[in-house]
Amino acid sequence: MQDILAWINGVFGPHVDWKQVVVVTMTPLFILGLVVEFLVMRRRTGRWDTTAPGQRFYWREALASTSLGLGYYVSEALMHLLLVGAALAWVWEHRIAELPINAWTIVAAFFVEEFCYYWYHRAAHRIRWFWTQHVSHHSGETMNMTTAARQSILNGVIGVWWFFVPPILLGFHPGLILFMLGVNLSYQWFIHTESVPRLHPWIEWLFDTASNHRVHHGSNPQYIDKNYGGVLMIWDHLFGTYEPEVEPVRYGITQQIRSYNWFVLNFHEFVDLWRDVLAPGPLRQRLQHFWRPPEWQRPGHEPVRTWTVQRRDEAAPPAPDAVSPAPATDGSPA
Repeated sequence: MQDILAWINGVFGPHVDWKQVVVVTMTPLFILGLVVEFLVMRRRTGRWDTTAPGQRFYWREALASTSLGLGYYVSEALMHLLLVGAALAWVWEHRIAELPINAWTIVAAFFVEEFCYYWYHRAAHRIRWFWTQHVSHHSGETMNMTTAARQSILNGVIGVWWFFVPPILLGFHPGLILFMLGVNLSYQWFIHTESVPRLHPWIEWLFDTASNHRVHHGSNPQYIDKNYGGVLMIWDHLFGTYEPEVEPVRYGITQQIRSYNWFVLNFHEFVDLWRDVLAPGPLRQRLQHFWRPPEWQRPGHEPVRTWTVQRRDEAAPPAPDAVSPAPATDGSPA
């Protein structure tokens, strides 16, 4: 065990990012899950074409997602070594209390991390500064497990880690909180899929299932900004952001970026935000672009779009083989 810990410290530095330890360790299972998903969906649909846009495993979409995931792995390691690890260590040194790591605090840490993740995720949709980091994840127009890899290299710069500072300040060890975040993110890999139908209503109510997460990725008006939970849906029910899957999901964003370029997918919203802020106008209004919702427009200013986008009300309808909500496994109506 000591040899393993020494290796982890050697790879990740003195302040270990246990989130990345979990995610990297899970990578073989991620790949296995993707292979199983691919075989299940192709057997179910009888279609093996991956070369045409609209196909569930369109190769250019999958390749873009994978490249974003690889960039995320590298950037997270670098940002933890350069900034995040030291910042969380500083917070830990100034903690209000110190909780032991035992069965009770591990369970408590799971729910606390879920709560923090919910508010990070909600902020990532409703505050444009954080949306610049999260938009790359939602820019995919297909739903398969490669979509889970669509992560941004801007996480550390934008400050996602700030949402997990409060429990560390209160006494939860940073390694424990990061470990739970890694479990959260690893779980979500397997719910980015159309291969799993809607499950029993109780399961759908409590957990972030594939059905619930398909809703989260929808650009249908009733699906936008819903189902923020990572593993659980309890906070969505409590704060009024839960939405079940009813009609076929149209994936993507309302201002759909038309690119598979790694740089564009990472930076398009970040660049547009700064161009909006620097555009002529009253300073007080320009600064509001940072904390207003992504769709907010200031008076007299046309939003900047550096790269080609397509409004959803101009877009083509969903692909002919778009998935309709699968019936619940208990036989109740969909």
